[in-house]
Amino acid sequence: MSTALTPKQRSLRARIGAYSLHAQGGTNTAPASAAFLSRFEREVDPDGTLTPDERVRRARLARKAYMSRLALRSSRVRSRKAGAA
Repeated sequence: MSTALTPKQRSLRARIGAYSLHAQGGTNTAPASAAFLSRFEREVDPDGTLTPDERVRRARLARKAYMSRLALRSSRVRSRKAGAA
């Protein structure tokens, strides 16, 4: 009898593991997320002269612009790949 898993079974097994890990609080991405977000605050206010509210507002917009640029690049790559197929 073979113990090899089908691709679908492997996917289900991985999903079970991920759910279990998250249910136990086994992930802590907060420090990484905070570091990523602080990048945008430093970008919009390198000298620290803005009010905290204004810095957060501008950082949020800078993050949205960054994510939109990523989405545009991704879309263009997918379009090129679809055209080549």
